[in-house]
Amino acid sequence: MQPDLAAAVETVRAFNRAYTRQIDVIGDHHLGSPYNLAEARIIYELANREHLTATDLSGDLGLDPGYLSRTIKSLEKRGILARTASPSDARRRELALTPAGQKVADDLRDQSREKTAGLLQALPRDDRTMAVATMARLTRHFAESAPAPILLRPHRIGDLGWILERQARFYHEELGWDSRFETLVARIIADFAEAFDPACEIALIAEQNGLNAGSVMVVRGDDPGTAKLRLLYVEPFARGQGLGRQLVDAAIRFSREHGYQRLTLWTNDPLTTARGLYERAGFTLVEESEHSDFGPAMKGQYWHLPL
Repeated sequence: MQPDLAAAVETVRAFNRAYTRQIDVIGDHHLGSPYNLAEARIIYELANREHLTATDLSGDLGLDPGYLSRTIKSLEKRGILARTASPSDARRRELALTPAGQKVADDLRDQSREKTAGLLQALPRDDRTMAVATMARLTRHFAESAPAPILLRPHRIGDLGWILERQARFYHEELGWDSRFETLVARIIADFAEAFDPACEIALIAEQNGLNAGSVMVVRGDDPGTAKLRLLYVEPFARGQGLGRQLVDAAIRFSREHGYQRLTLWTNDPLTTARGLYERAGFTLVEESEHSDFGPAMKGQYWHLPL
């Protein structure tokens, strides 16, 4: 195992130990109830899904069939669940909570929510937002669930600083661009902040799970009727969901709705994904020239879109 991976593994294991202690899942009394963790997981599944069999639970929860059978018999004896013949196949025995079992499920759910709320309230707001967003991404990765919806909103306090930090750091780490690019982005943002006119300009922030996931700006151009699309960015965790296209489309829509006749932008040839977005949105490459303003040699490109 590589040293960096080994260190990451130990960090995850340490988190697992600390977190399981905090949420009280170790021992025979989950959340102070008469039920152990395996029993609580079975109750949860039956409370949230229908037409489950013991075989379904064994596969979904990763429980040994023999152990699961004994646990189900115990819960059945205590009046928590019952077995019934499937309406579609009399040979298939389905499991369901009894009214008493449903009350237990409701109580466990409420206790779990209160416990989790207490843990989250103890975190500073920014840390809580970051933690929840990270958990959602991990859940999506491991459970292959659908990604959370993305919200586009106007910028607010702190967002312009975030744009600067993410642009500078990402392009330095991924493409080796030096501090001169950070200086350029800082100048663009400072000019925007000092002369911002919400009647004809906007900085859009994309949010997913409460975390900033991307951004784009539309500012007045040098010529009448011209707007500039600037600082398009999508966080690595949010890629592959069509967010870049959403941001470009939103910038075009804003420009049209606010009376601009053309939308222009400047980009660089290494940014192939962004250039593909612009081309598919109808932009045309009108000029390019070689430069090394940020360190590596590249071609700066001007693209125009008639509106």
